[in-house]
Amino acid sequence: MTKIVNLTPHSINLLVDDKEIIIPPSGTIARAATQRKQIGAIKIDGVDVPVNKTVFGDVVGLPDPKPDTIFVVSMLVAQAVPHREDVFIVDDTVRDDEGRIVGAKALAHV
Repeated sequence: MTKIVNLTPHSINLLVDDKEIIIPPSGTIARAATQRKQIGAIKIDGVDVPVNKTVFGDVVGLPDPKPDTIFVVSMLVAQAVPHREDVFIVDDTVRDDEGRIVGAKALAHV
């Protein structure tokens, strides 16, 4: 059986086959450092609007791979470590009537 470690600050509610699986936060939050780098500008109404690119830095809080263990992280962290096959994000989100995310139907790789 696969162990799931939630490295986000909130519970994850997986809604699969009419069941709700709640994965509480582990207490560790994986984060990726980011830096904005201006790569150009676009002139709009006579004003130069900066065009930036996000550059990812080091990821902190993400453990080394472990057998039979997956880590659920934010999209930003997952994008910073695309080579990690044990890193997942929530996918196919479910929203309530007011548009708030209340769960997800799947997990995904970036």
